[in-house]
Amino acid sequence: MAGRRPGPRSKKAEIEIARGQETRRAGGRPRREPIDGDRKLDRLAPIALILPAAGLVASCDGPQSALVPRARQAVEVAALFEWMAWGAVAIWAAVMLAAILAVLRPAMRGGSRRADRLIIFGGVVFPTVVLAVLLAAGLRLLPDWGDSPARLRVEVGGEQFWWRVAYARDDLAVPVRTANEIHLPAGEPVEFVLSARDVIHSFWIPSLAGKMDMIPGRVNRLLVEDPQPGVYRGVCAEFCGTGHALMAFTVVVHPPESFEAWLAAEARPAAPEALREGPPDAAAEGRRLFLDHGCGACHPVRGLVEAGDVGPDLTHFAARATLGAGLAPISRETVADWLRDPQALKPGARMPGYGALMSEAELETLADWLLELR
Repeated sequence: MAGRRPGPRSKKAEIEIARGQETRRAGGRPRREPIDGDRKLDRLAPIALILPAAGLVASCDGPQSALVPRARQAVEVAALFEWMAWGAVAIWAAVMLAAILAVLRPAMRGGSRRADRLIIFGGVVFPTVVLAVLLAAGLRLLPDWGDSPARLRVEVGGEQFWWRVAYARDDLAVPVRTANEIHLPAGEPVEFVLSARDVIHSFWIPSLAGKMDMIPGRVNRLLVEDPQPGVYRGVCAEFCGTGHALMAFTVVVHPPESFEAWLAAEARPAAPEALREGPPDAAAEGRRLFLDHGCGACHPVRGLVEAGDVGPDLTHFAARATLGAGLAPISRETVADWLRDPQALKPGARMPGYGALMSEAELETLADWLLELR
């Protein structure tokens, strides 16, 4: 019996012996066979990486994207950004390569002298050259104000938390005043004249141009050339108080003929049906509420009261797309809510609420009258 040779192993025994050998090679941990769920996860992994990337690419578009330029200045800013981005990638790659070589290669021969040269070149000369090139490229984008090509000047004043807007041109007897919305002619250069009354703001229409600070006591200028037709969104890009995040505006770029028609309509007084003093009806009652509660002391309505200069011009209020500087679309409900308690919709708004001074019916009547101002 002692000299008897072992018989042939079964297939199952061979599999068990192979698994034992793999376990010993792995340090005692048994090798887990992949199951169907693991294979499915492996197939889904590339999709899980592609979906976030697709979301990031999709988010680059929209009415407030600097990566989809729609005017000459925005094209130049986007090109500068691309150069800076690729430069940053190159510098990152060079730093990573140097770090890897420092770990893998033996100590550099030549002592401290070679190390000093490397530090001086890599830490002083190279960054200085790169920053000088980027500075020169950025300064090249500044306009030459010695000979401005713009016929139309749009004067924009930033205030907490809204925008005062006026259009000036040689053929206009007086500036055309409005608020919280900007209209431009397509394909024509426009000069923005920017200022502020209270704190520092920053004027930015990402799709049309770079941003420009608005500083009390100072006037800055921004040139926009060849804007393309469309509807864009501008914002205040400098923190200016509690309502800063809700300080935006709509920019509408029209074909030239449509812009001239809009400007002519904007220069007229308010709609006649909102101004008449006829028999008592909803319009006359809304007009009375506006005057009796002193709204005209802050808000001008051309043709009715023009002394107010504290709040936005309401002459063509209902022709605008949004209420409260991009806060919400204009509707009967939103206007009534604003009249009732502005601070509930926009923290820091300086307009007082009239919820305690008017009944709900009066608030709705006044809202209806404001919606006649087209």
